[in-house]
Amino acid sequence: MNYPKKKAMTNAEKQKKYRERQKEKGKKELRGYLSQEALECYELISKQTEWSDSVILSNAIRLTYAAYKNGQVGLLNSWLTKNKL
Repeated sequence: MNYPKKKAMTNAEKQKKYRERQKEKGKKELRGYLSQEALECYELISKQTEWSDSVILSNAIRLTYAAYKNGQVGLLNSWLTKNKL
């Protein structure tokens, strides 16, 4: 039996399909550029934890939210400023 060949998907089509699946799971894509200080922190966290970019970003947002809910954003920001991070 000869089955008709499926047309191979382009990389753009694969990426679009992946993004659609992620949206269906309720996930949201965020993009941005890191400062040099943040990039250094990211590299250290990535090496030590072996977390993916998504996990690092998700945890950073969750930790920031926890600091906000506990009234500690000022303290956290002050520490970052003093330590040049």
